[in-house]
Amino acid sequence: MSAATLDPPRPAPRSALLAPAPKRVAGEAKIWLTSVGLALGLLMVAGLLWIIIDHGVRVFWPRRVVQMQLKSDSPFEFQGRKIIAGSIVRHAEKIALDAAAIAAAQARGRRPKEWQIYVGNKDAWGQNFIFVDDDAVEAITRPADLLAIERIEYGQAIGEPVALQPKDGAAIAAGDPAFAPKLAALVREVNARRKEIEHLEKDEIGDINAQMERIKLDQKKIGDSAPRRVAALDAIVKTLQGQYEVLARTAGELRAAQGGWTLAYRLPGGEERTMPLGQIVSYYFPNRLTLFQRAGWFARNLRVFLTEEPREANTEGGIFPAIFGTFVMTLLMSLAVMPFGVLAAIYLREYARQGFFVRAVRIAVNNLAGVPSIVFGVFGLGFFVYVVGGAIDSTFYSVHLPNPTFGTGGILWAAATLALMTVPVVIVATEEAISAVPRGMREASLACGASKWQTIQNIILPSSIPGILTGLILAMARGAGEVAPLMLVGVVKLAPSLPLDTVAPFIHLDRKFMHLGFHIYDLGFQSPDSEAAKPMVYATTLLLISLVIVLNLAAIVVRERLRQKYKTGAF
Repeated sequence: MSAATLDPPRPAPRSALLAPAPKRVAGEAKIWLTSVGLALGLLMVAGLLWIIIDHGVRVFWPRRVVQMQLKSDSPFEFQGRKIIAGSIVRHAEKIALDAAAIAAAQARGRRPKEWQIYVGNKDAWGQNFIFVDDDAVEAITRPADLLAIERIEYGQAIGEPVALQPKDGAAIAAGDPAFAPKLAALVREVNARRKEIEHLEKDEIGDINAQMERIKLDQKKIGDSAPRRVAALDAIVKTLQGQYEVLARTAGELRAAQGGWTLAYRLPGGEERTMPLGQIVSYYFPNRLTLFQRAGWFARNLRVFLTEEPREANTEGGIFPAIFGTFVMTLLMSLAVMPFGVLAAIYLREYARQGFFVRAVRIAVNNLAGVPSIVFGVFGLGFFVYVVGGAIDSTFYSVHLPNPTFGTGGILWAAATLALMTVPVVIVATEEAISAVPRGMREASLACGASKWQTIQNIILPSSIPGILTGLILAMARGAGEVAPLMLVGVVKLAPSLPLDTVAPFIHLDRKFMHLGFHIYDLGFQSPDSEAAKPMVYATTLLLISLVIVLNLAAIVVRERLRQKYKTGAF
């Protein structure tokens, strides 16, 4: 056994026992403070997204319809009725209280609650929503015979079906076994007829009107200089007028056929009303639907929201024109901003001599990114619309004057304005991507005999594509969500025609358009029925946020794939 193992353990020196505890890292409290700030920010974003998703998805889910029996001794009644039917929007504490109600609430220790009910039948009641005190309700039931009808006008109708009544013939009572299949067949028929009427009026008659308008402009341009040409154009106009009259007569006959059958239904309280089946878009018995049937209606409502045009001051129907207008405007903006932004960044980084002038340009570009968007809208209105558009009208469309063609707001000027607003984002992102390319790659290319432009084209730009695309996608996401400048340069509440259609020249850059961001603003602040517009606000907001998220995810995926493709040992 060695001597080292026999030695007893030595006590620690006194200086080691009295050594001070390790000091805290400087700035540790600030690190915790920043982490708390980050957590709060994430919680707020997650909470906002949850509210939008919850309310936005709920719009498409078919709600059950309840029937409320009000207490006989309660002073509350709805237009002289003690029975109310509708779908429950919310059940919460009552906000507006008088002095007596406040005293009663203090005595009970809680505020009274109220129901917000969507009663529909706006043509009968004059309103879609009512508020019912919780204390006034005696019983709530869900009758299976209540019918919810989606109409072209006045929103939903809620009531109990009574009979189908033809113009000539015997009525079919709601209790008849033939009632349900006959109603379903007739609703399919009127919907198909409505699509045929829309095709006749918007496509065929619209095409004829466009041809006649062009001929009238040609006649105005020719004047009295070519009588034979004018006579030939008159003959064409007469032919088109004959075609127009035939189509208009056909459309009128189809519209008359829409009122061939009527549906009689009973409102809550016993009053009977009738409506032409041509006013019905769809119907269902909300309290009879199974879970799978409700899921089917959810898919149907979502499809309608994405593919159809709006109705009832944009509070009903779909938002397809707004989706299409946003897509076309964003595409045009990208085609305008991409080449100018990339070329400007290449010149500033690769060709311009670094000095005071280049530094001033970079400062100006950075400051341009902070200018309020409404300022760009005013500039776009003054320069693009009045100056450029007015010059185009006086040069190429003088025969159209005094009615402006390009001298008014349109999708072309909206895209140009947003391109001007987002070009600093593309310039800064492209410069950063170009500067990140390793110096050795440039020198190797030049050493092999490549010119400056060949090096940029074959080495620098391919390696910079991930960063360039990131800047472009960020610019697209910002442009897709802007509203203020568009209000001055072309966006409208409801666009009768899309910027792209089947009428020559097929691409109409002078037309006004709808936009998702402006659609949200219009529904939230300009709608005559704010309560009816609120669900559409949430649904449209959810769609716009989803669009921005998809654009950013696409940027991330494309950037990573291109980064892997052009990755080198030094980059």
